[in-house]
Amino acid sequence: MRNLGSELTDLATRGATLVSGPAIGSVFAGGVVKTRRNLPDLCASPSSWGFDVEGDYPRRREPFFHIDNWTTSFFSGMGVLSYLYTRDRWFLEQLSRLQPFYRDKVGIHGKQTMHDLGFLYSLYAVALFQMTGEEWYRELALQGARVLAARFVEKGRYLRAWGEVDDLQGDYAGLAIIDSLMNLPLLYWAAEESGQERYRELAMEHSETALRCFLRPDGSTYHAYRFDLETGRPLRGDNYGGLAVDSHWARGSAWAMYGFAMGYRYTGVTAYRDASLRISECFASHLDERVVPVWDFRARGQDAAVRDSSAAAIAICAIQELEKGEYAPAALSESKDRLLTALCSAEFLDPSPASRALLQKGQVSAGPGRARHARTSWGDYFFFQALGHELGLPVTWW
Repeated sequence: MRNLGSELTDLATRGATLVSGPAIGSVFAGGVVKTRRNLPDLCASPSSWGFDVEGDYPRRREPFFHIDNWTTSFFSGMGVLSYLYTRDRWFLEQLSRLQPFYRDKVGIHGKQTMHDLGFLYSLYAVALFQMTGEEWYRELALQGARVLAARFVEKGRYLRAWGEVDDLQGDYAGLAIIDSLMNLPLLYWAAEESGQERYRELAMEHSETALRCFLRPDGSTYHAYRFDLETGRPLRGDNYGGLAVDSHWARGSAWAMYGFAMGYRYTGVTAYRDASLRISECFASHLDERVVPVWDFRARGQDAAVRDSSAAAIAICAIQELEKGEYAPAALSESKDRLLTALCSAEFLDPSPASRALLQKGQVSAGPGRARHARTSWGDYFFFQALGHELGLPVTWW
């Protein structure tokens, strides 16, 4: 019998045929196998497992309770997707081992959290509440939303991205980033689940601020924006992810594409849908013959040779969200299919059983900790979600 690595290597080589059907199922099944390998190790000793050049995620051992950990739940999300595909409760049982860690992160360690509580608790607590119906997960998700909501800054009307919420001296004071749009679904969910409209109001306030400050006339976006701490007045764009303040960071735009699209689903505010479409069409217009985007669309020289598979995976999910509401023009859907096909090619798919990753050639920021051509947990998760969506799996936790 041929092994999984041989099977996926062949599938990667035949990437041009992978847009639909059994081949997508085979790639997804390979992800299930890797998830089955990853979860016992992660759950036995939880840490960030954020990224690694060779796909050895356990080497990235940022403690689970560290304020900068935002990535552990990408593996829990893959566990839930694997459960939906296989109906094997083993995946849910493994994830239940993480309960005390998620409880204490927003309990004992609530001060050492940041805006990415949405990533952490939507993909763990909300998803597992939906899978199991257990009240414990519901309460955990609501606690995550309460701690996230505490980051809202009234003067400026935004969620503060990083740093302890009461630290007004550091570099992160008065700072919002585009990525936060992806954390708002936890607040929208909490509003619907608890009946407390304040969560919804905060999410919409942040979205309105993002529309005013982050979105440029050409459809590109700033990564970050600074606000005056005393008055809340918008000051200037900033950058922690792309090449420069005025550049066009591909992953940042992908976060905005998806975040605004989900905001429209929750609120019906057409400005959010229109923003998602505008950013998406700008993103698609920059795709070249290799399809998977340059990590920063304004990069030149050697920097322009670096692709970001994670930005492609997130963008696919964003366009799928627009397609669900039948808002995606045909050209945008064609771009989605091309992106998915490219990620399933030999250049970007990681079929090696020795690697814990699904994708290769992701880009990790432009500052400290930068890694080129890396495997990334977020790229893996959104690729896995995109494949699952194409296979008809219901993704309901965002």
